[in-house]
Amino acid sequence: MPQTLTTYEKIGGEDAIRKVVDYFYELVLADDTVNQFFLNTDMEKQRSHQTKFISFALGGPHQYSGLSMEKAHEGMNLQPVHFQAIVNHLHDALAHFNVSESDISEALAKVGSLKDSILNK
Repeated sequence: MPQTLTTYEKIGGEDAIRKVVDYFYELVLADDTVNQFFLNTDMEKQRSHQTKFISFALGGPHQYSGLSMEKAHEGMNLQPVHFQAIVNHLHDALAHFNVSESDISEALAKVGSLKDSILNK
């Protein structure tokens, strides 16, 4: 039986994810709903963390070793509207690089499972 490729492998691994993340942050930083959360952020470090996180969400290696989702977002007063804006931008960034809707849905389901941790609920 042929081995099934992960979404991570299908789209080209970490190099491809890096491009998705760069485009994702273009969308995020242009969005007044959420861009204020990144005003004092080291974006190079943020992109690196996000590349590892999205790689993992798409079935790649688990390399994320940063703060827990709760700790990373503590004190930010994130609301569901902010979470949804980020999810929408991730969807659009993946779609921009021709990731299939079924693979996007799978990735967004993994991200969605972290919603309560990210919103500190």
